Amino acid sequence: MSSAAIRILVVDRDPKYREWLRLHLGIMYPDAMVSTLAPEELGSRSGIDASRACDVLILAADFGSDPDMPQSDGVTLLCRLEPRETAPLVVLAERGDELTAVRAIRAGAADYLPKRLLNPERLRSALDAVLNGAERPARASGEPRSGERPDRDGSRSEERAEGGDAPPPAVEETPQRDRARIGDYAVKRKIGESEKAVVYLASSGRLGTDVALKVSKIPSEGRARQALEREYQAILSVHDPAVVRIFDHGIEGGYEYLAMEYFPLGDLKARMQVGVTEPEALRLLEKIATALSVVHRAGLLHRDLKPPNVMLRDTDNVVLIDFGLARLLDGTHNSTYTGVLRGSPYYMSPEQALGEQLDPRSDLYSLGVIFHEMLTGRKPFTGASAMEVLQQHVNSAPPHLPPSLSRYSSLMTRLLAKKREQRFGSAAEVIAACNSLGRNRWPRRAQSAA
Repeated sequence: MSSAAIRILVVDRDPKYREWLRLHLGIMYPDAMVSTLAPEELGSRSGIDASRACDVLILAADFGSDPDMPQSDGVTLLCRLEPRETAPLVVLAERGDELTAVRAIRAGAADYLPKRLLNPERLRSALDAVLNGAERPARASGEPRSGERPDRDGSRSEERAEGGDAPPPAVEETPQRDRARIGDYAVKRKIGESEKAVVYLASSGRLGTDVALKVSKIPSEGRARQALEREYQAILSVHDPAVVRIFDHGIEGGYEYLAMEYFPLGDLKARMQVGVTEPEALRLLEKIATALSVVHRAGLLHRDLKPPNVMLRDTDNVVLIDFGLARLLDGTHNSTYTGVLRGSPYYMSPEQALGEQLDPRSDLYSLGVIFHEMLTGRKPFTGASAMEVLQQHVNSAPPHLPPSLSRYSSLMTRLLAKKREQRFGSAAEVIAACNSLGRNRWPRRAQSAA
């Protein structure tokens, strides 16, 4: 079914959540017609007509179970609907358990998703299955959908629950790569892994040095063809120590690889885990802003700025890596497919969460999230699911800094402003603010241009 033909009805008692779902469904299905109702409106003539006219009905309700009560509010509401006269129904369950999942399926639900585990990818997968009439044996047997909670950075690969937000979608089984050589590189050991790639420490006789070898898990064909080549091309034009140097791109056994600089000191995430002092946090903020200014001057947006993508040099400078989501400022190079949110939910700007056009201020918002985490040891927005975290980026005010850090409040407010026009206009403005705050407070180390 084409998105132009899709009619989706969202039923939820919370008007803010209804609107949130409407916005995300509009991103997933750009040409679809999405309408919303409160549960009590379902009983009206217009509500009945709407439930019969749509192609899929999304019902959010409380499915909390009580051993002494055979039915929850959600199941009761489901039983009032006539499955033969309404559209296929996807349940978003508040509370609930395996028993209420079985009851919901028996009452006519086509799918059952715990609301606390909801994320854009899982919602789309469920809706596509219903709209396409896919067979789901687990549903037929009454088994609820399983999932995990988002982890520390929130992206799906790090959703062993970082981002977030449940198991990642299946990818092609990765061929055995733990062998002596990949291309011209001798593999030593695995040093990192995400949903889509494995990173190895390898040596290069040609270069006479160790490299980080990033190998795709996805065959280089079809829609995913040359994904690492796009990252390679994005960085080729940037010649600066603040951006990772890539030595080589190739294909081995049908899978792409990139050979790039290796950083023995690791990334900012590891540094933050052992603790960052207040003066270090301000210095790192300035250095990352300096690196972003290089990227933005080259006409690129990073779009996935987070601590694991900030590497540390032994010169006390930082390096930005992972430009797989990078986009040219003129919009001619876009790695995001329509209807898919990419990046880590914990570090996404409000406009990125809403699927809007991005600009350099979006990267500066992500930088503000990192700065808050460096200062306080906590992310400004957390939740049980990626959807909940994204909602907070759009709607919730950032938490106040403790009194001991109040001198950074104005800086933080401008970095994390919901409206772009209220943020710093450029990385250079962030650098100037850092210089102003740090001047005459702590002795500054000698800094290189990077």
